[in-house]
Amino acid sequence: MKSHAEQEVLHAGTVCNGTLVPVWCCHRCMYSRFLRSVLFSPASVPQLTNSPTLIVMVGLPARGKTYISKKLSRYLNWIGVPTKGQACATNALKDVVIYFSKEHGQVAVFDATNTTRERRISIVSFSKEKGYKVFFVESICDDPDIIAQNITEVKVSSPDYLNCDKDEAQADFLKRIECYKQTYVPLDDEKDRHLSYIKIFNVGSRYLVNRVQDHIQSRIVYYLMNIHVTPRSIFLSRHGESELNLLGRIGGDSGLSPRGHKYATALGGFIKGQHIKDLKVWTSHMKRTIQTAEHLGIPYEQWKALNEIDAGVCEELTYEDIQENHPEEFALRDQDKYRYRYPKGESYEDLVHRLEPVIMELERQENVLVVCHQAVMRCLLAYLLDKTADELPYLKCPLHTVLKLTPVAYGCRVEHICLNIEAVNTHRERPGNVDVTRNPEEALKTIPDHF
Repeated sequence: MKSHAEQEVLHAGTVCNGTLVPVWCCHRCMYSRFLRSVLFSPASVPQLTNSPTLIVMVGLPARGKTYISKKLSRYLNWIGVPTKGQACATNALKDVVIYFSKEHGQVAVFDATNTTRERRISIVSFSKEKGYKVFFVESICDDPDIIAQNITEVKVSSPDYLNCDKDEAQADFLKRIECYKQTYVPLDDEKDRHLSYIKIFNVGSRYLVNRVQDHIQSRIVYYLMNIHVTPRSIFLSRHGESELNLLGRIGGDSGLSPRGHKYATALGGFIKGQHIKDLKVWTSHMKRTIQTAEHLGIPYEQWKALNEIDAGVCEELTYEDIQENHPEEFALRDQDKYRYRYPKGESYEDLVHRLEPVIMELERQENVLVVCHQAVMRCLLAYLLDKTADELPYLKCPLHTVLKLTPVAYGCRVEHICLNIEAVNTHRERPGNVDVTRNPEEALKTIPDHF
């Protein structure tokens, strides 16, 4: 399988004198750079529009459509675009109407084969009548090894074949594929040139993109061009305990405590013992992550995007300080921790958008260790585990613990590895009373102990 740097893209959305002109380009060339400049600009935060988008999966069974649709839904929800998957062909379009009109959704993913031209025409007609935009995602795969692997790992293990003999289940599923092949009509580059779509060949060895309509579809295209199915592991770890951690102060740029240095040494031993092939190590620009990474004995890359959330006027304060000097701000943050923005600082929502390029690169890479901070780790973990915005700010990411995430069929398997180096607890549980009139004792009820 080609590396992402070698993958070619056919961008068929360029118009010259009213005619679509196909342009071949490398994954890292002009088109890719253009997308990066658009997608990751400060003004790129998605906004709700009056024209929701229906993403329609196309392809034979065992071509990774559900894998793609679930990853895409997870990504769009993470960046703040309300998205929902629809899997039942009979009721899916009815569910789409309810989701867009009553639940105020912005994107729906229709995960079905949609292999006939008639079916796709009816979806387009339905969407045009309702005022929805349509974007097709067709997964084409003729690699027998990939198909066999997908059947074995996903389809044969589905509820359809519960308590069935594996060989018989595989034979039955292959017959199902043959039935679909008889009526399958792929998207046609000429007949369907008026449609918006991306074709993905053999899980990412080649792409063909046609008529991207808007900002959301651009994000979808760029995301799908970066995901892969190569087996790998993602390791997440906070820095070792810092001097400010000991004092219960948030933010800042202090170095490691003596126990933090012990953890960094232990982390180096742990990583060495994993015998990880071609491991990439990323840190923030802050001292405590850099000092932690220096104990690994391998090269590391610094990302400013991985810096801890900016607490603005509350930098280096304790929770007690914030309650005493900014009690209203303290309560407002508790009321909506994800969207609350520190005065002259950031919110978790801001942090998610700052981290989007990191997620894109994380999807492109194979084995990666990210040495980061509590709020940053929560954001990355929420993406990988498909957690909601409400859950994200309260995910537990203790010091001196490594999380090993291994991508599986439709998600990630998580292992928590404690390296047995004592550290302070920095996790504050969700408070029960979030009213601005609460007394200090109530406000500070859930803060962790510190020196």
